[in-house]
Amino acid sequence: MVENVETPAEVRAAEEVCQQLRAVKEAVGTVIFGQNKVIENTLVTILSGGHALLIGVPGVAKTKLVETLGITLGLDSKRIQFTPDLMPSDILGAEVLDESASGQRSFRFLPGPVFTQLLMADEINRASPRTQSALLQAMQEQHITIAGARHDLPRPFHVLATQNPLELEGTYPLPEAQLDRFLMQIDVDYPDRDAERRIMCETTASTETTARRAMTAQQLGAAQLLVRRLPVGNSVIEAILSLVRAARPGPDSGELGRLIAWGPGPRASQALMLAVRARALLDGRLAPSIDDVLDLAEPVLTHRMALSHEARHGPNRISISDVIAKLKARIS
Repeated sequence: MVENVETPAEVRAAEEVCQQLRAVKEAVGTVIFGQNKVIENTLVTILSGGHALLIGVPGVAKTKLVETLGITLGLDSKRIQFTPDLMPSDILGAEVLDESASGQRSFRFLPGPVFTQLLMADEINRASPRTQSALLQAMQEQHITIAGARHDLPRPFHVLATQNPLELEGTYPLPEAQLDRFLMQIDVDYPDRDAERRIMCETTASTETTARRAMTAQQLGAAQLLVRRLPVGNSVIEAILSLVRAARPGPDSGELGRLIAWGPGPRASQALMLAVRARALLDGRLAPSIDDVLDLAEPVLTHRMALSHEARHGPNRISISDVIAKLKARIS
């Protein structure tokens, strides 16, 4: 078992955090309709201290979700529209040459939009690989280096990137190293009929519900610390290890190994460990279960795996979701 929330004071503090998180979910739900699973997984990602890749067609409220979370969580947020001509300095910032009244010249750093708490990278795959890679250090180390000087980013710092799965012409696939920096890949699907009716009626009325703050950045930081202190039973730890190791080619994957070209590294185990704790806290529980592992396996593992030629082009074609479902069946 890992860590623990033991004393009555710690339990009361944890219960207060649970109440705050319930208020956040309710506040987001008054603005974003029919995307409960997406909202939950995005909040799990942020509670885990990670970044999320939101994949969905235009018009399913990806941008609206990020804007709403910034307001609801009390975070400073900025948006970058990724385009083919976007340069790394447009994200990170750059040094400019200043000249004083006395004629003395010196360089001054002008911070870019990455210096925020919640960064929306809209259509991230439309920028060149060089520009995409500008985010790598920021996402992993929460600081950037310009001209040899280190510049720390605000805390907390989260990237919520969006991607359109349909219009792929003129785009650049994200490299595996960057995909691995995203704690989750969250698929944003179409809303159901009732949710779409509500969207149609409420967003075209004379007044529209706006987001409201339900948490502060300081309270979010405290919740993120609490996530790392929640106890995790040995059965859950073993389930995470078995699942992640079986998702790689090798002896642990057994017969499924021939379907996997490459699989998740240890960062996936870390991500799943944090995510199950965050999901438990979001549900008002102080310890995760194996059900949390099974529910979060696909969004944590999907973007960290690739299928073999046999799986993609063989007589019985199979998807990554199918492989993960087979891996989950071994545990459940």
